[in-house]
Amino acid sequence: MFQDEMGSLMAFVAVAEERSFTRAAGRLGTSQSALSHKIRRLEARLGVRLLTRTTRSVSPTAAGERLLETLKPALADITAQLESLTDVRDKPAGSIRITTADHVAETILWPALNRWLPKYPDIEVEITVDNGFVDIVAERFDAGIRLGENLDKDMIAVPIGPMERCVIVGSPSYLAKYPVPTHPDQLVNHLCINRRFPSLNGKSAWHFEKDGQATQVRVSGQVAFNRPEMILKAAVAGYGLARLLDSQVIHQVEAGRLVRVLDDWCPAFPGYYLYYPSRRQNTSAFQLLVEALRYSKSE
Repeated sequence: MFQDEMGSLMAFVAVAEERSFTRAAGRLGTSQSALSHKIRRLEARLGVRLLTRTTRSVSPTAAGERLLETLKPALADITAQLESLTDVRDKPAGSIRITTADHVAETILWPALNRWLPKYPDIEVEITVDNGFVDIVAERFDAGIRLGENLDKDMIAVPIGPMERCVIVGSPSYLAKYPVPTHPDQLVNHLCINRRFPSLNGKSAWHFEKDGQATQVRVSGQVAFNRPEMILKAAVAGYGLARLLDSQVIHQVEAGRLVRVLDDWCPAFPGYYLYYPSRRQNTSAFQLLVEALRYSKSE
């Protein structure tokens, strides 16, 4: 493709990904009319229609889908190569996009960045907090942060925190009204505070393991939330038992506002990891961030 078509290709990718000329124009910092002109010129040169336009939506045609599949990894590689040119500067520079869940963003990521960023004023970090499961390649993130048990096998994973546990907690007032459970099966007789995961289309089962025996229980209760901080508030208020990370409830437990139950059914598992594609061309800025976040057991 001729060099003067690079802008048209980037315009096509933006419109195809955003499914909107308005959003694509905002993303590229240009006008809708300029985008339309570039797309029409590209379609005319190729002799094929790439986008289906209606009054309400825009979507790629079959030919457009094929071109998009080819262009996305190619443009990602070009972007990575351009960013790597900043390595020749005296100071590390560039931009890094990370997607992460809220708890780890507040307790691990931001504290580390707050210490690290002042040393590198030419590095920009964009954090997107999302408790769902994000395709970091499709969404053009440089890296993501998730619990170790939720990582894809084709990713490079760097530990950034200690082992974690999902624990069951309830307030003293709630446990004064209901018998303390000694086996997960007894949770069906309790009010439990559910968490909804949009990416899983609803509530997930609570998983337990003891002495090699694994079980799962689907619980119910009066309230459910999609954010852990609201689950924590409801548990403290006595609305039932909750399942949260030990690191999320530790302060409430130490203050006596929550009590752990079924502790022997809650084994430890790998904690939070920074992960990124194995084929990623890492810049010096990204490598510095990885090392700044890397967790050591001696910490």
